Amino acid sequence: MLLLRSLAFQAYFFASVVVFAFLVIAAWVLPYPVRYEIARVWGRGMLWAGRFFCGLDYSIEGLEHLPDGPAVVLSKHSTVFETYAQLVYLPRQTWVVKRELSWVPVFGWGLATLKPIAIDRKAGGTAVAQVIRQGKERLAEGTWVTIFPEGTRMPPDETRRYGISGAALAHEAGVPIVPIAHNAGEFWPRRSLIKRPGLIRFVIGPPIEPGERSPKQTNAIVQAWIEGKMAEICGERAGNAREMA
Repeated sequence: MLLLRSLAFQAYFFASVVVFAFLVIAAWVLPYPVRYEIARVWGRGMLWAGRFFCGLDYSIEGLEHLPDGPAVVLSKHSTVFETYAQLVYLPRQTWVVKRELSWVPVFGWGLATLKPIAIDRKAGGTAVAQVIRQGKERLAEGTWVTIFPEGTRMPPDETRRYGISGAALAHEAGVPIVPIAHNAGEFWPRRSLIKRPGLIRFVIGPPIEPGERSPKQTNAIVQAWIEGKMAEICGERAGNAREMA
């Protein structure tokens, strides 16, 4: 039964991506906020589908921490959940993505209309400079910039070195960093078709101002908060499981 429900969700996911990508492409002549609202409707549909098909309930914590002005979002990345949850619950944003995504037929074309910052992840300092340059442009337009600092999807109990581009962008633009942690990967394992029912905690942390610190120092503070919150969230679920055993 769990497999059938997961397959139904996956079918909805792929079909909805195609439909909404075409809608966004068709709306390319309209203002960016209109195209973004189309994408946001897709995000709401995905949240509904996760709950309906797979029992993926969720809570959004820390909305009161969102600053009034534009910010850089640094988020844990383990599933697709965080991408569509952020579409719905965060202010209008764009993303730093690997440029190969823009080459994917239909999906990539739709993504390109949402002003992503598409980088060559092997470009090193050139990619960081691109994120800073284009990120400042997006922030000046009032659009938030989301970066997954580990550069790839990670299991909830693992981490790797955080890339410096997000902290560098916040420092150069003089905007705060909003850190996000969540445990979606516990119910939606990486490279797994199965989605297990449960409560996803999506936690938005207090803004971290770059101030006079170096980007490297700010990055360390952000990573410490995200990974600390990840340990708390995942440890809480493990403790509950032990109590029920």
